[in-house]
Amino acid sequence: MSAEENKALVRRWFEAVDTGNFHVIDELLDPSYIDYNPAMPDLPPGREGVRQSNMALRKAFTDVKHVIEDQIAEGDKVMTRVSVRATFVGEFMGFKPTGKVVEMRGIAVHRIANGRMVEHWAQADWLGLMQQVSGAPPLPGS
Repeated sequence: MSAEENKALVRRWFEAVDTGNFHVIDELLDPSYIDYNPAMPDLPPGREGVRQSNMALRKAFTDVKHVIEDQIAEGDKVMTRVSVRATFVGEFMGFKPTGKVVEMRGIAVHRIANGRMVEHWAQADWLGLMQQVSGAPPLPGS
């Protein structure tokens, strides 16, 4: 696949997450998929962990919207700088929902092979998200 086709595949993934279309997991993620930075590390690895993680996050956060800020592809990898906004409507990690809109930013790198995502690395501002859902004040200088 070309760099542009790889970028389109990753954009399709984020669009599917936004709409709650988790049926595409088996289509877009290879059976050997490895997530090196899973959102919820206590879940099973691979596609099943991605499925369970996204379903749990969807219960806590509705109207999810990923905004792709930058996307760069080279070889078999796609780097995406992304921000995501959602409304906090269900319990998350022991915190009660507030109904407030929360936002998180991060960078994801996906490796593509044979038209499917096979590996994923991510760095996201989980501390910032936890401060928003817990109501904790931000750290000095953040």
